[in-house]
Amino acid sequence: MRGVSIRVAAFVGALGFVSAVPGSSLIQPSAQAQMGAAEGFHDYVKTLRAQAAAQGVSAATLDSVMGNLNFVPRAVELDRAQPGGAPGTAIPRFAPYREKHVDGARISRGRNKYLALRPLLQRVEQETGVPEEIMLAIYGHETNYGSYTGGFDLLNALASLAYDGRRRDLFAAEFIATLKLMDRGFPREKLKGSWAGATGYPQFLPSMYLRVARDGDGDGRADIWSNEPDALASIANYFVNAGWRPGVPWGVSVALPPEFDWARVASKTTAPRCARVHGRLSRWKTVAEWRALGLNPLRSGLRDSEMATLFQPDGPNSPAWLLTGNYRVILDYNCSNFYALSVGLLADAVQSGNPD
Repeated sequence: MRGVSIRVAAFVGALGFVSAVPGSSLIQPSAQAQMGAAEGFHDYVKTLRAQAAAQGVSAATLDSVMGNLNFVPRAVELDRAQPGGAPGTAIPRFAPYREKHVDGARISRGRNKYLALRPLLQRVEQETGVPEEIMLAIYGHETNYGSYTGGFDLLNALASLAYDGRRRDLFAAEFIATLKLMDRGFPREKLKGSWAGATGYPQFLPSMYLRVARDGDGDGRADIWSNEPDALASIANYFVNAGWRPGVPWGVSVALPPEFDWARVASKTTAPRCARVHGRLSRWKTVAEWRALGLNPLRSGLRDSEMATLFQPDGPNSPAWLLTGNYRVILDYNCSNFYALSVGLLADAVQSGNPD
């Protein structure tokens, strides 16, 4: 991770939007248990107030919020229902995920946005080096171009998750960051999002907004909740901070020779973060070295000197890709191979208008 990360692994899960799971084994808390939790919650709010005041949150904001917080059992349920991704858990196939997230409707909407916002996108790309289509693919993947951004009151949800205690420091910090957004003039009714705190068109956590949000239209304010130029410029700024290298593709599809020996290129290192995600990728080699092993990139764009890793998510005789360091930057946004790969593919489709 290069200084910024939009999520802690398995924190937001499926982008923070989780519906009820049929047959879920979650036990609904009794009314008495919920009442007890609510009473303890209001005691804990006093601790949150002291922490927020110590970090400079204004008395006016604290007075307006701290007496108007409610415990949200649903947020806690959804947090506890998140899959842990433990070793041995079966990994599903990528193809169905791709069909759902790089579908014709999402490509078409993205293409329309691409054409409508071209002057803005070109300017931001010139300023940051982050491709227009990558900004749009994140926007499309996170909220389907702003069509859903979450309806949880961030302060209630984050305070409830902090009180629950499983990741108290994390959620308490995001709660305080949300208060700081109010100090910057954003009203509470605007601060809606996922149960886990992801908010706005890019689904930033509040602390990430404070670090990388950017004014995209020159009005002096970075509004990622209702202003597309601001949201797209902020996504680009996130990628700059995460180490995006201008002029380098995220990856290219590649044809493998028959009987390709994966054992020869299997990674022998363990990544310090998201080890299971990075563990599915091969060791890193130059494109020239991959060519020498019989791999044939199916389109141009990668220099022979570029370092790349090989990924074939669905196993032998299925599509494969050579991925660059910029793919790892997409993983920084959400540490999931399926997410990062589908963002890259959606970006290519939006830019070309071709789903393939």
